[in-house]
Amino acid sequence: MSRIRLSDARPYSELLLCRVEGGLGMERKLTEMGLLPGEKIKRVDAPGDGQVILIIKGAKVAIGKGMADRIIVQECVNRKTIKVALAGNPNSGKTSVFNNLTGARQHVGNYPGVTVEKKEGLACYGDYAINITDLPGTYSLTAYSLDEIVARNFIINESPDIIINIVDASNLERNLYLTTQLMEFGIPMVIAFNMSDMFESTGFLADDKMLSVLLGADIVYTVGNKNKGTKELLEAAVKAYESGQNRKIISVNYGNEIEEEASKIINLLDSFNRAAINYPKRWTALKLLEDDKYILGLIKNQPSGDEIIKQVEAARARIKGIFADEAESLFADKRYGFINGVLREAITRKRESNLRISDNIDQIVANRIFGIPIFLAVMWLMFKAIFRLSEAPMRWIESVQAAAGGLAAALLPVENLARDFIINGVISGVGSVLVFVPVIFLLFFFMSLLEDSGYMARIAFIVDKFMHKIGLHGRSFIPMLLGFGCNVPAIMATRVIESKKDRLTTILVNPFMSCGARLPVYTLLIGAFFSNEVSGNVLFSLYLLGFLTAVIMAKVFRKFIFTGESAPFVMELPPYRVPTLKGLLIHMWERGWLYIKKAGTVIMLGCLIVWTLSVFPLSSKSDLTKSFIGMTGKAIEPIVRPLGFDWKIGTALVSGVVAKEIVVGTLGVLYGVGENSGTDIHSLKEALKKDSYPDGRPVFTPLIAYALMVFVLLYIPCLSTAAVIKKETGSWGWTAFSISYSTALAWMAAFIIYQGGRLFGL
Repeated sequence: MSRIRLSDARPYSELLLCRVEGGLGMERKLTEMGLLPGEKIKRVDAPGDGQVILIIKGAKVAIGKGMADRIIVQECVNRKTIKVALAGNPNSGKTSVFNNLTGARQHVGNYPGVTVEKKEGLACYGDYAINITDLPGTYSLTAYSLDEIVARNFIINESPDIIINIVDASNLERNLYLTTQLMEFGIPMVIAFNMSDMFESTGFLADDKMLSVLLGADIVYTVGNKNKGTKELLEAAVKAYESGQNRKIISVNYGNEIEEEASKIINLLDSFNRAAINYPKRWTALKLLEDDKYILGLIKNQPSGDEIIKQVEAARARIKGIFADEAESLFADKRYGFINGVLREAITRKRESNLRISDNIDQIVANRIFGIPIFLAVMWLMFKAIFRLSEAPMRWIESVQAAAGGLAAALLPVENLARDFIINGVISGVGSVLVFVPVIFLLFFFMSLLEDSGYMARIAFIVDKFMHKIGLHGRSFIPMLLGFGCNVPAIMATRVIESKKDRLTTILVNPFMSCGARLPVYTLLIGAFFSNEVSGNVLFSLYLLGFLTAVIMAKVFRKFIFTGESAPFVMELPPYRVPTLKGLLIHMWERGWLYIKKAGTVIMLGCLIVWTLSVFPLSSKSDLTKSFIGMTGKAIEPIVRPLGFDWKIGTALVSGVVAKEIVVGTLGVLYGVGENSGTDIHSLKEALKKDSYPDGRPVFTPLIAYALMVFVLLYIPCLSTAAVIKKETGSWGWTAFSISYSTALAWMAAFIIYQGGRLFGL
């Protein structure tokens, strides 16, 4: 069935929404109206009246014809909807497959009651509309972490028709562990052998039919980053749906003793209140024997839960008495035993190969001696490259800004408030932030390169031993490294950490990682007060200082607040891959675009507020210190004076609480570079270098500039970061603690640098 525009749909026809054209703003607006991909709607108007009347969720809604032109639909003639859960391990290529399946027909939200991101999309195949929900990447469904609980609760509570299980074919043994647990739900499943090209290149050959029989699911070969196997995957999903529950359900046999104990619990669950706990009985019994705290908690809260708990405790004691081991270890052994049996039966090796390329590379970059020096060298090279490669595009943007400032001055020759607003408020403030777009894009490009190549996971592995010494482990390092891009998603990435103590510690130290928002401040001050030869070194030192501060504070927190052993941790190392240029550019654009949007909204608003405070009251025009912002800055000055900062710097730091980029925008407004000497960042650098106190002392020196950068690095997280800390910790107390201790730490660090530098005559 072909897709058409809503405006062209027949009146009184039932329709299925496929996608929305016109950008995120349009999509968000329709989402708020209840128009999601896969949603059934009905057009009930007669054509030609300039509006389209729809029935959405039982309510009548009128939309303009222009909007209807951007909505792509299919007619729902004999159409069936299939609900699909997309599951898989992290790094299995699940996101690539999801994007291939759904294209632009995606919707992002949160799972009810939690902040874990939920991606939904629609795929149309034949007469079927396939609604796909991308579950959080998990290694198991034993529910240690929030992601694992969300994934399994979705499967149980939402009752998907099909599970599409994405398996990294180059790492079958590890990835099939999740498969054995998904099998226990009894839901029809399709297994996508993703990265099948790597699987075959290493000399392996799979017997598809045998695998399908042993795992009870069709096998489809896919290569996510090359969009291979997508059509076959949809075809298999439809086939699995049509086969339904008639398909043979395969489950791991845990041995007579365990199966017998499970049966006793299942019998008790037969009389249980199924409305309260709607999980499959066998699955629930096995989870109780595995000592799953989440399921145990649910059972305990039920009226007849005590009887079941007693039976579970007796069963676990009997199993331990027989096998001299805990039940959860026996379950894992049985599952891996099942996996090994499957692999022996269905996988052969065409040729004996030497160590794979990834293994050879790991012998060097993950070496226990050379690993950390290589990592530091990679990071140093990255920052050097960012500075070098961004020089030319920054000059181009400066030229555009200068032209914009000149054009504005020519069009508005009469000096008045409106002219001042446009040149000094908008162009100077926002323009001084936009000039750093090349720097930000390059940072995200290199971060994507590290992630997509598989080196990011090696970094966590390399530092794992070191992280254990401060009471954390390698998994905590991944969110910290992601903080180099932005602290907000980095803090959200801590959800994969099972231990609450480890997670809170990681959240509280994450803001010390230099995010992209601080980069404009660094670039401005390093460019103004340090030579080209040392610029990369100075930048690298700031990133290193942020990391060391995070490490030290983590050690302090683990010793005095979150005491106890860190949770055990196993780090999976995905094979090295050659990232596609398309993938790198997409990731760079997605993250960089957020920066540009921020410059046009939050940063612009912040700069305009600063400008307004700098020109009122109007009587203060000849003396900035008598303006509202001047009076505010003067009030702050005694606090920042011991750090070597004057009132303008203090004011810029206060505005940076909203977003760190506004520090630069505020300096641009306060120094009036748009009015006096053009609108480019070079003019702002020159203004900073020339600024002096009445006694002739310079306001800025290299020492003061470095102390200022350190203060920006460490002080209060931006508002977005503070908000996500509140969300992820669920506590205003921890949020207030994060804000206050980091600001105090920043003041002390800047004080030591400035006063210590003066002692040495710097």
